Amino acid sequence: MAPKRIGVLTGGGDCPGLNAVIRAVTKTAIFRYGMEVVGIMDGFTGLVEDRMIPLTEKEVSGILHRGGTILGTTNRENPFRYPVYEDGKIVDYADLSHQAIENCRKRELEVVVVIGGDGSMHIAHELHQMGQPVVGIPKTIDNDLMATDVTFGFDTAVQTATEAIDKLHTTAESHHRVMIVEVMGRNSGWIALYSGIAGGADIILIPEIPFTLDGVVKKIRQREEVGKRFSILVVAEGAVHPEKGVIYKEYASGKKVLGGIGELLGRDIETLTGIETRVTVLGHLQRGGTPSPADRILATRFGVKAVEMVMEGETGKMACLRHDRIEAVPISEAISAQKKVDPEGELVRFARAVGISFGD
Repeated sequence: MAPKRIGVLTGGGDCPGLNAVIRAVTKTAIFRYGMEVVGIMDGFTGLVEDRMIPLTEKEVSGILHRGGTILGTTNRENPFRYPVYEDGKIVDYADLSHQAIENCRKRELEVVVVIGGDGSMHIAHELHQMGQPVVGIPKTIDNDLMATDVTFGFDTAVQTATEAIDKLHTTAESHHRVMIVEVMGRNSGWIALYSGIAGGADIILIPEIPFTLDGVVKKIRQREEVGKRFSILVVAEGAVHPEKGVIYKEYASGKKVLGGIGELLGRDIETLTGIETRVTVLGHLQRGGTPSPADRILATRFGVKAVEMVMEGETGKMACLRHDRIEAVPISEAISAQKKVDPEGELVRFARAVGISFGD
């Protein structure tokens, strides 16, 4: 018997294109298959706390071009390790996965469409193993999910980073400075690599290719010798500093988050070269804003495919893009490993061919 009601949630960090997916899932389910759609608020939090709303054509009208997610999201609340708070502070963790599944049954959600990245797909896979049917849709600006050629949100993030690099070129050249742009990329350097190539960076530093300070300084000096008195350096937040390792910054709450390698490199370069160096950290700018046409189209394709998978009983699987075709792949395969930049791959080789240094 065909499902009559499905749920949809967005988990993990937000990114451009989430609303386009929600819209595609809702419209396809309603118009093509006559199903009811329930929106689960704030990711898996809404699943645990039973916070859900009906989604109709009205709720998803006019959201295709909007950034963020109308359902809200979180990258903290995992049903299998749900934080217990006292006085606003986490004092313990509890397994509330059974509560999440019970809420699905109470709401008569026959399948839950989970839109998220690696962490969300791990949770979705575990819920599916416990008996709650799920269908996954890959989402991450880092583009690091296996089994799909690309994820929506990535194209817009690269566009944002490239525009920033373009604008920094003029001030770098005018003031004869080194300009460092720190972009997102925890374990993979896709955003840094793509935006660095597109923005004409001189140096790109990514987690997959170890770099040395000598290698970075060498490139800057080489440019000076031919009369180029400025340099543009793009660094992924997860790039490994040769002396300090992976860099984290700590907030007043005590929480540590990845980031800060740009500032550290800025001090290193000024000390070693005497050249004035400035750092721009793009941070959450890469997650926000209007999705690019490419991301809107890909998100729509994923959303339609997810509902088709629901109707065909292909649960426990994730929609993916392979060779310009939207297919279904087991979630277990999608989360088996992270997709990283190949240091010997074509893009790196082409970047080196046009004179880009990776600091090695």
